Amino acid sequence: MIKLSEFFAPRPENSWKLIKQAGVDTVVGILNGGEQDQRMFASVGSEGWTPDDRDEVPWSYEALKHNVEIYEKWGFTMVGTEDTAPMDKIRLGQDGRDEQIDNFIEQIRALGKLGIEVMAYNWMALSSWGRTDIAMPDRGGALVTGYNQAVGQARDSLLEPGQVTAEDMWSALEYFLKAVVPEAEKAGVRLALHPDDPPQSIDRGVPRIMSSVAGYRRMLDIVDSDSNGMTLCQGNFALMSEVIDGTTSIPELIREFGAAKIPFVHFRDVRGTVEDFRETFHDDGQTDLAECLQAYSDIGFAGPMRPDHVPTLEGEENDKPGYAILGRLFALGYIRGLEHAAYGHPSTRA
Repeated sequence: MIKLSEFFAPRPENSWKLIKQAGVDTVVGILNGGEQDQRMFASVGSEGWTPDDRDEVPWSYEALKHNVEIYEKWGFTMVGTEDTAPMDKIRLGQDGRDEQIDNFIEQIRALGKLGIEVMAYNWMALSSWGRTDIAMPDRGGALVTGYNQAVGQARDSLLEPGQVTAEDMWSALEYFLKAVVPEAEKAGVRLALHPDDPPQSIDRGVPRIMSSVAGYRRMLDIVDSDSNGMTLCQGNFALMSEVIDGTTSIPELIREFGAAKIPFVHFRDVRGTVEDFRETFHDDGQTDLAECLQAYSDIGFAGPMRPDHVPTLEGEENDKPGYAILGRLFALGYIRGLEHAAYGHPSTRA
């Protein structure tokens, strides 16, 4: 049985009641004032969440325990986090990376102490997920996000060409994994590396090395451990060259990597290619999502899974593109139905 989860900053909203009513009991949280809390919506030109003014280091045990207690008051159990202390010096192999690695390890240890098993992170230096349009009309006038590579790459550069190479970032990733995976093993925490979004080889001068299936195979080989895994974000994998050209498929990748390497899933879909794509309703993308759920069942996946990047529906503001409440409710119901078909009725499960 999967842990059908949602993604909240630790700042309660009335919409949490609707999520609870939809049958969600678990949360993969964001840090109050962490790297992604600061970046997520700035990267798509929209307003972000505003962190609470707390006298806490966001990735410390005290702050994470505070977050856990907030979720628990609303009936949710925190089972993972997908935010970290700042990491760009680590990703780019710059001076000061050891201090940032120490902060990352502090968060690992705090999560382990709190019994939180999944820590998702990404290797996208200097930005978060990127889109060139956050209000594309879709079915019935719903709004979705999209990306056009020509438009995106014409924006201001983040690094000068050649300032950092792909191999520089691979070297930095190896240095990082060899430092943190042993700590994750000791803490009982599973690290889950998210793909580059969009999964392209370079973004405004910054190499993107987690943008292909081959890249993930290479990453997993650096440190062979159940604590070194992936966030299988299906929308990104669906745009990778190996899937687009038919060499493999998302269900095949789920079965290849298995539950040992997939601690966490973003269950979403897209239409198009990395050069030009849009997000979709869960029932209207280019991936066989029912076969994906069957594949997760076949490998015995029982970790957190959440919808991501949903449409904004009638009557909603589009101030958090991809994260409006009505689209999330639609997605949760869709996933629950597929889970029932693949895993069986909840009353029949052990």
